Amino acid sequence: MATVVLLPAHGTVESLDELPGFLANIRRGQPPSAELLHEVTSRYQAIGGRSPLNDLSRAAAAKLEARLGLPVRIAGRLWKPYPNDVLADLQKSVGEISNIVVLPLAQHSASIYVDHVTKAVSDLGLSAKVTGASDWGQNRTLNRAFARRIVDALKPLSAEERAGTRLILSAHSLPKFLIDQGDAYEHEFRAACAIVLEEVGATYPDVDAAICFQSQGMSTGPGGRPMVWLGPTLLEGMTAARDAGKTGVLIASIGFLADHVEVLFDLDHEAKHQAAELGLRFARTASLNADDDFVDALEEEVRKLL
Repeated sequence: MATVVLLPAHGTVESLDELPGFLANIRRGQPPSAELLHEVTSRYQAIGGRSPLNDLSRAAAAKLEARLGLPVRIAGRLWKPYPNDVLADLQKSVGEISNIVVLPLAQHSASIYVDHVTKAVSDLGLSAKVTGASDWGQNRTLNRAFARRIVDALKPLSAEERAGTRLILSAHSLPKFLIDQGDAYEHEFRAACAIVLEEVGATYPDVDAAICFQSQGMSTGPGGRPMVWLGPTLLEGMTAARDAGKTGVLIASIGFLADHVEVLFDLDHEAKHQAAELGLRFARTASLNADDDFVDALEEEVRKLL
């Protein structure tokens, strides 16, 4: 009887050929329009044609497996490898599974990923117990890792440059109606921001900071109805920084754990271009990716669940 660890995430494609199916999954089975497919394809092409997210997640999983002495695998909610396939493969390699520990690679409102794995267990007819984390975004070790990267980015700046820089903490936006219906995502993210700023404040107590939500989706929803997204957007946040007399912005996308298209395109291409048009210096902090201090946080959370 084996205990295994699953690290489920939103998912991403391995090649551009998979994008139509991936986008259809995101759109609950509705095929993407030619315009949407072209837009998303161009974003992947701009970052080299492939997201590094799966590779980075596997690298983090391998490090965690070495620390725990337990099988650790990644899984995708909206694209391969799906939890059903991952669990079926694990059964073949480790035998009957008695316990499945689920730590989503999405630290805020993560229960949807745990539910997805629980459904896979039911679909496969497994009798394994599922123990999962719902929200672990306020983990101090995780937020200390984010803060460390912010301090590292501020350190090379002169005192004058630091005073002229606004730190923008960002996370992926959600449709506003979800927040209005009681989704805790925004609350959880803002609570994590408070921890990060407390950690940064130990080194730079006068850091000027704001919170934004990036990567807003389409402005229309099903049936052409207007879709309002959680904001302020990055553009709005950077414009406010300029209007406040700031000369630069430092983006810390602490809602994300690793580099992928929402970081490598939405920040490194789109937001960087917008900042230049506003006359602002632009920088962003390094992502956690598969770094050891990120794996420290993963290990801490998994051991709690064990």
